[in-house]
Amino acid sequence: MQRRIFLRNSAITAGLMALTPKEIFAALLQQPAYKITMLRNDIGIFTERGGTIAFLLDKKGIVVVDSQFPDQATHLIDELKKKTENPFQLLINTHHHGDHTGGNIAFKGLVPHVTGHENCLVNYKRVAAAQKNEDKQLFQDVTFKDTWKYKAGKERIKAYYFGAAHTNGDAVIHFEHANIAHMGDLMFNRRHPVIDRTAGASIKNWINVLDKTTATFNNDTLFVFGHALVPDNVTGSKEDLKLFKDYLEKLLVFTEQEIKAGKTKEEFLKNTAIPGVTEWKGDGIQRPLTAAYEELTAK
Repeated sequence: MQRRIFLRNSAITAGLMALTPKEIFAALLQQPAYKITMLRNDIGIFTERGGTIAFLLDKKGIVVVDSQFPDQATHLIDELKKKTENPFQLLINTHHHGDHTGGNIAFKGLVPHVTGHENCLVNYKRVAAAQKNEDKQLFQDVTFKDTWKYKAGKERIKAYYFGAAHTNGDAVIHFEHANIAHMGDLMFNRRHPVIDRTAGASIKNWINVLDKTTATFNNDTLFVFGHALVPDNVTGSKEDLKLFKDYLEKLLVFTEQEIKAGKTKEEFLKNTAIPGVTEWKGDGIQRPLTAAYEELTAK
């Protein structure tokens, strides 16, 4: 495998060296910005722009989890059609945010059903109505409350809802035979999270959700994350979930201390770090700080 990759990359490099600078630039622009990575048992992930997509290539059809945006979903569909002639049989959404459902419309006419948690559908329809773009959406027609099961050839898929967290409609999608669990945005790997209070988010309960997740799955489970600070680091283990739980706990403790010290929201948002947190870096710390302050001061 490594030799094939080396030979392929060497061929690409040699080909580019034979071009003029203008031709090199044009050739680089034509290179696909997206990436497909196979994980286990014909299950892979697709990354480009938006939340990580997972897919199953089964002999009876293709199952896809999340859809990013329309252009990205089209790229995925085109690439999967190169891998198999089998039809698309199901699209699952981990939650309603546009970088996970915006590409649903690209699957119209391709999949017979779209599945998601019942709150995912409520949130999805509410946001689409507010933006007046319902005609550009493909809503879930199959919903569930706590759990949901689906059999795709040899693979069994089970969805779990553990309560409000990133939103009030986030589900964990588990490919049982391969033991791969797609967390959606329940997991931001080393990246400051989005906490959508307009869709019922709860940091306190997010901590409980992560506890329930680690208790439900075993040490061999490979987790797929919605987002990561380093784009390639969108898979991991229970240890990553435990570290993110620690992040959320420290966020709440720090916020509560600052509130008790009399800090106003404006003063609090001037913070650039959370004490004790070293691995979550990059831009966007004001997102969790704002959500934590509002959650702890809500009446």
